[in-house]
Amino acid sequence: MTRLLQAMAGARHGGAEAFFERLAIALHRTGMEQRLLIRREPGRAERLRAAGIEVIELPFGGIFDLATKPGFRRAIAAWQPQIVLSWMSRATEACPRGEFVHVARLGGYYDLKHYRFCDHLIGNTRALAAHFASQGWPRERVHYLPNFASFAPAPPVARASLATPAAAPLVLALGRLHPNKGFDVLLVAVAKLPALHLWLAGEGDLDAALRQQASALGIADRVHFLGWRDDVPALLAAADMLVCPSRSEPLGNTIIEAWAARLPVVAAAAAGPSELITDEETGLLVPVDDADALAAAMARLACDSFLRARLAAAGHDAFAAQFSETRVVAAYREFFASVLR
Repeated sequence: MTRLLQAMAGARHGGAEAFFERLAIALHRTGMEQRLLIRREPGRAERLRAAGIEVIELPFGGIFDLATKPGFRRAIAAWQPQIVLSWMSRATEACPRGEFVHVARLGGYYDLKHYRFCDHLIGNTRALAAHFASQGWPRERVHYLPNFASFAPAPPVARASLATPAAAPLVLALGRLHPNKGFDVLLVAVAKLPALHLWLAGEGDLDAALRQQASALGIADRVHFLGWRDDVPALLAAADMLVCPSRSEPLGNTIIEAWAARLPVVAAAAAGPSELITDEETGLLVPVDDADALAAAMARLACDSFLRARLAAAGHDAFAAQFSETRVVAAYREFFASVLR
């Protein structure tokens, strides 16, 4: 039986952090023997322990952190893992060398100097895997393993609870309130469509600036800032479409989640969405930073129920074929077996 140690030093919220939890719990359900090292985060630790997984919390701090590396070494000495899977650079750099296969999982175009002592790299898109190889990594040690979306249908959030008319076209957008996510462009597009309402779920440094922008555009009554939400399936069930307006998006977890929920998608053609979506088949792609094109695509979906249904069905087919929990967990298990062989 493979013994796996996973290390995640990420923030409280984020796409990689959420997928780390999903993958750890899904692997546990298949009988994988694993222990987890995480940055101290009570909510994450509680969820993982409730699933039956042993969790060790470490500071994963900055240059004055004298506890993490010794703690990492003790965990390895106690568990004797055959594979260590580290997520992103901080956990990867904290990992000591040892008699195990060190795999790092990356979800972005990061500086590979942080990963120079790893045995294998995982990219969650084909473009990322190709990028690692182009930077000099041996192709046989670069691997593509996608994310999966875990989706349990939920009753829709009541529109009235968020001051949204029942008949209004409703757009949902999810993510960190960060310049890369392009939510400023989305607000400009929403201003061009007077009947449309937007639910924007996320938190981040741009919260105040985006609220101010919505007020300046005269759409504050149609843009509903929801903060971080743990009821994404219920939000997806209430919306008419998901919009991913990112300027930079290596993958696009929200697209996979929308496909799982049979919700049509409009996305800016950043790297990740362009790899995921076949334009006019599994979603609508528009140029990055083009509010006019984004507004036009949202208007098409808002007034064409047949198009919404067609895109939603094709997106769900793509999810089932490539991004279901069963398929992705099986791919991870086969990968672990292959690197040990």
